[in-house]
Amino acid sequence: MAVGSGEDTPSCDLVSLSGALRVCDMEMVLLDARGPHATVDSRVANEAIYCSGETDFPFRGRFVLPVDWCLLGHIHHTPEGSWCHGTELRSGMSFTVMPEGISEFMLRAGSQLSVVLVPLEQLRRKFAEMEPLQGEIPSRLLSLFHLNDTLAASELRQQFTHIRERLIGRREASDGEAMQGQDLDALVERHLLAGLSARAEDRPQCTRGRRTHYLIVQRAEQFMRANMRQDIYITEMCNAAGVSERALRYAFDDLLGLSPNRYLSMLRLCTACRSLSLSDASRRSVKSVALSCGLWDLSRFADHYRRVFGELPRDTLMRAPSMESAQATAS
Repeated sequence: MAVGSGEDTPSCDLVSLSGALRVCDMEMVLLDARGPHATVDSRVANEAIYCSGETDFPFRGRFVLPVDWCLLGHIHHTPEGSWCHGTELRSGMSFTVMPEGISEFMLRAGSQLSVVLVPLEQLRRKFAEMEPLQGEIPSRLLSLFHLNDTLAASELRQQFTHIRERLIGRREASDGEAMQGQDLDALVERHLLAGLSARAEDRPQCTRGRRTHYLIVQRAEQFMRANMRQDIYITEMCNAAGVSERALRYAFDDLLGLSPNRYLSMLRLCTACRSLSLSDASRRSVKSVALSCGLWDLSRFADHYRRVFGELPRDTLMRAPSMESAQATAS
C-alpha cells in the first residue's frame, strides 16, 4: 500500500493513512487545518509487515494491536514536541509496542518513522533463544530506548535505514522485490539486543509534570469521545479531568499545542471524515454523520471540512470505493 505526498495525496483520505499498519486501524486527529499530507508505504514480506513514512502534518494518533502481533519501530527524525503516552520522543529512538492495550502518541510535522509488525510468537521464540532462563519478555525495557554505540544498536539503526530506503525509494516494486534481502530474524535479534542492553540514560523517562498533563488530556478526551453527539462545555471538560480551567488549558497547550475547544473541534471533524469515508452513501447522509459528531451547523461544517480536507463532505461520502478499500487494507 502506498500513499503519496503533497498534491499526489487526496487531502481527505485519512482512512488510507490510518490503514498503513494493515493489521489494525490507527485513529488520527489532525492538530492544524492544513490537512493530511504524507509519504507512506507498507509491504508484506517474510511473514511481517514493513512500513515507513514521513508526515507533513502534526497529528494525535492511537491504535490497538491484535493479540498475536507486536511492533518494532525506529524514529529516523522527529521535531521537538512529539511524545508517546506523555514521554518525549526524539530522533534516533527505537521502540517496541506489545498487544497490551491502546497505544497513544503525538507526532509533529516532519516526523520520519519505520516500523515492522512481527508475529508475537516469533519475538517470543527469539527471546527464549537468547534468554533461556527468563520467563516473559520484559516489555518495559523494550518500550522506548535510544540507540547507543553498541554493535547491535548500530546494526539495528542501519537495518531500519535500509528498510526506509527500500520502501520509499522502490515504491513501484512488488512486495518481494522491495524487501528483498531483509533478514527478519536478524532484525528481531538486533532489536532485542539493543533494547535489553540499553543503559539507564538511554531510556527516556516521563517527568511527573508531563505525566500529569497527559492524564489530564486523556481524561478530558475520553469525556469528549463519550459525549460526541452533545454540546460540550469547558466546565464539563474540567469536571471530567478533575482540574481547573487554567490547568486544563495548560495541559492541552503543553501536549497538543491547542486549546481544549480547538482540539474538540478537530476531533469532531476527523471523526466525521472517518465516518463519511467508511459509510454507505445509500444508507447514510452527510447530515446524519455530522449530527452524530455534534456538528449542528451544516453550512459551517461543510466550509470547515473543505478548508481542511480540500473537498466537501458529500464528495468524501460519494467517493468510491471507500468500504472496499478499507477492507482490502485490513486483509
